[in-house]
Amino acid sequence: MTTISAAGAPRPVRVEAALEKPLSRWLWLVKWILVIPHYVVLFFLWIAFFGVSVGAFFAILFTGRYPRALFDFSLGVLRWSWRVAYYTYGALGTDRYPPFSLGAEPDYPARLDIAYPEQLSRGLVLVKWWLLAIPHYLVVGLFLGGFQYTGWWGGGLIGLLAFFAGISLLFRDRYPGGMFELILGLNRWVLRVAAYVALMTDVYPPFRLDLGGTEPASTVSSAPEARP
Repeated sequence: MTTISAAGAPRPVRVEAALEKPLSRWLWLVKWILVIPHYVVLFFLWIAFFGVSVGAFFAILFTGRYPRALFDFSLGVLRWSWRVAYYTYGALGTDRYPPFSLGAEPDYPARLDIAYPEQLSRGLVLVKWWLLAIPHYLVVGLFLGGFQYTGWWGGGLIGLLAFFAGISLLFRDRYPGGMFELILGLNRWVLRVAAYVALMTDVYPPFRLDLGGTEPASTVSSAPEARP
């Protein structure tokens, strides 16, 4: 169900996560080894994801609709990637091993949902994934150390903050709460942009950090939703 903000602007992308306690002091040091099977699967899933995005581009261009089966697959890849990133060096927010699943997995501490758009702009699809997203590419590149939103992100500002969180776990046996809030805000920004450039929404991502593990009660889009 699509959530509507107080200003009436739809908020199609919801990114939520819970910081699990206790967290292992040392497990984060070897998670990169433990998730190698996920990296292998995600490599092929992302190849398929880009192929699906090309097909969706033409479907939207000619019909104004993102085919539901293709949308569900793309959402599944983003969900899988977010769970792996949350377990590893995109957050280090859980020690629960991520499932091999394209589904919603509501019991996992990292969750992503994108409302299915019944109609998308046929004109906007030509420019939103490159021209309109350029300012966000610059910001997300800083967050990730280069624009990528696959399951093995862990560089840039997000990776640095997660590393500091790991050091705190190792020596103090605690995850700094304020750092978690910031890391989730940065990841939320990344995933909103990912959904937009993957053509899954026409709602322009806001230039705003919404901190914390839960979505804010209301959100105002920084640009109005385009009409076909």
